[in-house]
Order: sequence, then C-alpha cells, then structure tokens
Amino acid sequence: MSEIVITEFVMDSTIDNLSQDYEVHYDRGLADRQEDIPALLGDCKGLIVRNRTRITANLLDAAPNLKVIGRLGVGLDQFDLEACKARNVEVCPALGANTVAVAEYTLTAMMILLKRGIFDVNQRVITGDWPRNDVMGLEAKNRTFGLIGFGAISREVAVRVQSLGMTVLGNDPYVAEDHPAWGKTVKASVDEVFEKSDVISCHVPLTDETYHIIDAAAISKMRTGTILINASRGGVLDEAAVIDSLKSGKLGGAAIDVFEKEPIDATSGAAFVDVPNFLITPHVAWATDEANVMTDDVTVANIRRVLANG
Repeated sequence: MSEIVITEFVMDSTIDNLSQDYEVHYDRGLADRQEDIPALLGDCKGLIVRNRTRITANLLDAAPNLKVIGRLGVGLDQFDLEACKARNVEVCPALGANTVAVAEYTLTAMMILLKRGIFDVNQRVITGDWPRNDVMGLEAKNRTFGLIGFGAISREVAVRVQSLGMTVLGNDPYVAEDHPAWGKTVKASVDEVFEKSDVISCHVPLTDETYHIIDAAAISKMRTGTILINASRGGVLDEAAVIDSLKSGKLGGAAIDVFEKEPIDATSGAAFVDVPNFLITPHVAWATDEANVMTDDVTVANIRRVLANG
C-alpha cells in the first residue's frame, strides 16, 4: 500500500520529488471513480487532491494513518473539515499559488466585457463587413469596481483595476476596518457594493453565508448595465438569475468560471445557449503555467513539512 495517494493530475516533477522518499500511488482518474479511493488508503499518510475529490468522514475512516491532505488549489468546500479536525488530519491548501492568475483572469474578463464584442468580429471584418458602430465599447477609467470578499485575490485585483483609474469598493466582514490591506480600497457594505459598482467580482469561499449572495434580489439593486464576474465558487451566483438579467438587459455582461454543477453537461449547458454578453470558462481562472508549477511546489512542501514533523 502507498504512503502518498494522488487522485487528480499533477506534474511529473511532483511525482519524481515525492517518490524519492515515499511510495506514491498516482492515478489522475481516481476523482472519477471515488468509490475506488478508500481501498488505497490503508497505509496512506499523505493524500493529494484538486477540487473534485470529496473528503468525507467515511473516506477518512478508511485512512487510519493519514496525517495530511494537500489541496492543489485553495477552495475547501469539498472537505468535511470537522471530520479532518477530529482525526488530526491537517488540511493544506496551496495558498497564494494561483492569486496572480485569478486576478489577471478577472481583469481580462472585465476588459473583454467592457469592450462589447470588439474582439469577436474577425469573420465579419475579413469578409468585408466593417462593424465599427456595432462594437462601441466602454472605458474602465472613472468607473467603480466592487469586490465581494477581500482576501489575497481581491487585493491583487484591486491593485490592477486601480491602476486603470477605477474606484474600488470592497466588502468583507472578516477584514477589520483598520486593516492596512484596504489601502485605497473603500470598505463598504454588501448593498453599497451592489448599488454603486459598475463591475462586481466575487472572491469568496462557498459557505451557507455566501451561497447565492448574488441572486435576483441582489441584481435588482444594481445599476443597469453592471458587469458580474465569478471565479470563486459555483453557487455564489444564482445562475438562473444571472441568465435572466443578461437576457433582459439589466446586466451588461457576465463572466463565470465556476458552476454549481461541474462539469456542465448538455442538459445543464442548455440554459447558457444564446445568452448575450456572456463569457463562460471551465474552472480555469487559476490555470497558467506559472500557477500550475507553484501549486504543485507549495503542495509538495506542505506534504513534506507535515510528514517530516510526524
């Protein structure tokens, strides 16, 4: 039986590193066969997962020697954290590894949506159309950017959009009003973010408190033409409410990287067909070459640290 089990994809260098000192079982498809995982955990001391492997009390019961779980990412909504704590299993997300990648995704999505189709007219232009009046965009400068959550990613987003001349509002009840991280960002209530922002981006974990924090009622408080971005967790937005508001013109655009049901299939995906000013991506806001390397490196370091300390 293996000392380290890896259930989702990692780089070859991660396997090579850990295999120097531990017996490693790597199967990137295990997340698709979760019923097979418990049988592999009898001697397991370190488990490495991404976002699809469910960490339940039953799974942990099959791993009596487990000391640490390395999460290749930062979200922990798939974890039964109380069960981990009760069994003295340390949960180690790869904090900071994808911060820049997600911040840049957010900035890019905002700029594409503000420019209203400028970058989607190749075929029209090369066939002789000249759709200049159809793609009149907007500028970021002098607009207001609202952040739901003000952790590490939001702080990176704030720096970037402030450099464009935007005012930034942020809501996070867990960051003290006098915390130096606020900097030039104005601490605001969630309703103030809804009511005053031209662009709103969510960077929060999925909890009972944040589930559908943006729903039809929240959207009704927003300015007509507001742009929404969600690269945090599916369930933070009410997808049906966002789609309805895009179709009605209440929202000016939306970019969603995460969904309540992942992956989207033909049935759930039908709701997103022909929705205007809408960008969807397959949970890849974090996915850059640099972030991928750093995520693996941070996770390996976490696993080694915990196991070395017994």
